[in-house]
Amino acid sequence: MAKANKAAGKKPTTRKAAKKPVVRRKSAARSAATKRSPRADKSASHKPVSRKAAPRRPAAKAGTRKAGPRKPQSAVRPPQRFVVSHHRDEDFATGLRAYAQYRDLGIAAATQGLAQAHVIRLIGPCNPEEVSKLHYHDVEFQMVYVLKGWVKAQFDGEGVVEMREGSCWIQPPQIRHMILDYADNSELLEIILPAEFETVELA
Repeated sequence: MAKANKAAGKKPTTRKAAKKPVVRRKSAARSAATKRSPRADKSASHKPVSRKAAPRRPAAKAGTRKAGPRKPQSAVRPPQRFVVSHHRDEDFATGLRAYAQYRDLGIAAATQGLAQAHVIRLIGPCNPEEVSKLHYHDVEFQMVYVLKGWVKAQFDGEGVVEMREGSCWIQPPQIRHMILDYADNSELLEIILPAEFETVELA
């Protein structure tokens, strides 16, 4: 009984549970970062190479460019209207020259003075004393086309030129010229800009 009492009087011994080993897992990113190749270490130890930036061009200041000459603004042209002119002998009338008759084609009125066009009929026979007078026209544009017959004229810098049926020529502004001869009843189509102009007789 004494043994039993002694055994009963003893405190029960408690055993400490063994500690489980703690396993720490390294993440893939951490393990990859810790394991570096020798090449990567060397490159990391190198100092970054500094590149010199190219020198910047100075920005152009506003208003430093010289503006070129401005083109002259064309004047507003007046409105034009449709017009038709049919051939009638009674439409030929005297005009600038006594030896010629003129048939107005209505262009001056239709363009409000921008241009004029007429058919010139040269009355024969040609009289050089009346016809062959040096002159020029103060115009911007002048074109002549031979509808019928022929005409011989002299132009400064060009000499004597004979125009026949189907011939066409342009007379530059203020070119000095004169008619030398023509066939009876020759007809010329003449277009001139502007409709109103001055003829200057030189002889």
